[in-house]
Amino acid sequence: MSSKVLIVEDQFIEANNLKFILRKAGYKVCPIAASYTEALTIIEEEHPDLVLLDIILKGKKTGIDLAKVLKERKIAFVYLSANVDKAIFDAAKLTGPYGFLVKPFRERDVMNMLDIATYLHEQSIEFARKSASPDKGMGSNSAGGPMAAGVIGSSSPMLEVMGNVRIVGPTDTSVLILGESGTGKELVARAIHEASSYNNKGMIVVNCGALPTGLIESELFGHERGSFTGASDKRTGKFEQANNSTIFLDEIGELPLDVQTKFLRVLQEKEIEPIGGKTRSVNVRIVAATNRNLEEAVAAGRFRMDLYYRLNVFPILMPPLRDRQHDITVLAEHFLKIYATKSRKEITGITPEVKKDLMKYHWPGNVRELENVIARGVLMTEGNLLTELPLPAANTKLPPDDSAIKTITQNERDHILMALDHCNWKIYGPDGAAELLDINSSTLKSRMKKLGITRKYLGGTEES
Repeated sequence: MSSKVLIVEDQFIEANNLKFILRKAGYKVCPIAASYTEALTIIEEEHPDLVLLDIILKGKKTGIDLAKVLKERKIAFVYLSANVDKAIFDAAKLTGPYGFLVKPFRERDVMNMLDIATYLHEQSIEFARKSASPDKGMGSNSAGGPMAAGVIGSSSPMLEVMGNVRIVGPTDTSVLILGESGTGKELVARAIHEASSYNNKGMIVVNCGALPTGLIESELFGHERGSFTGASDKRTGKFEQANNSTIFLDEIGELPLDVQTKFLRVLQEKEIEPIGGKTRSVNVRIVAATNRNLEEAVAAGRFRMDLYYRLNVFPILMPPLRDRQHDITVLAEHFLKIYATKSRKEITGITPEVKKDLMKYHWPGNVRELENVIARGVLMTEGNLLTELPLPAANTKLPPDDSAIKTITQNERDHILMALDHCNWKIYGPDGAAELLDINSSTLKSRMKKLGITRKYLGGTEES
């Protein structure tokens, strides 16, 4: 291994411990720097490939100041952090590090982080090269390019999303799609798949949050016959089904830690190990999505740090519908055509008044909620125009009066009640409240019980 690493750390013992770990692993190590000024001098002389950078250094300038210089010079860096306060941590994140190593350092963590940082930096250079190339093989820059098939919208946030799809689609790089429930993460995953070399085979979709707890490993990696009680037949797991194709892992934050370890092996080694079976190679492109804050999950120990950074090679942030005002009526008219055709109704448009109502509404359920509202509106409409829509009045633009701010629990209760009312108290199945809220029906029932939500609350017969 020929990578050259610079350690910028003002604590002698910790710096030498890192130096020993790196040399043992075969890295070339530059002289240790304890301050911003020393680091700049060594960078000029040694030209390191990667910098391990403490946030607090000797002198007035910090590691955050040095990180800005490293960013300009396109040198990869990882922060060495102790218990810094949130403001410092947030400022450090803004500089774009490839990760954080938490003191005291463990050899395994150091090796994992250096591997991840090197990989991410190589990918970043490759993306920059392809983006600068006049012939990237990624289609035109128009919103209606082939890799944006099915994605509706021409607002600035969506144009940025589509641009990212065109960049990453033709590669085999892992993609992490972030965003609120109902923003269209699966649709963008399909656009990425269609833009890839794997598009001659169907994309495998897995909702990690809906997998049975005791069968997650079997569902994903498969099992051999007789490998456990009840395994009467061999099962091919989702990763093997996705061989030479794309697998879309929705709600990736719900994976248990033990399964995350096996998933990391798929990312690193392109190998799976079915329960009771032998290791086998797979060629699979990973696209994952979540509406959770994975950084918080990593900090809480619920999500592996190395897995997070392996997945987060090319993040795509899906904007909420409230930030896509320009797209709301376009989407509404798109869904109107679909559901009018399904219902065999001659509905030709939406009245200006209804369009105004659509623009005023906050859309907590995003595009999925808009689709459901239009579908229901089509069913209720008798004429050739949509003249009214079943929008919950409680969630139109909030009044400026903040004299009665509700607690989080009260807001959760109101939000669930609004969803139930919107779905006519249907909880399960298509167009049910659980689907609208993007949670499991059992979770919704549990929250309703805890919050004391019954039909009696709205004046109907008592029903939990």
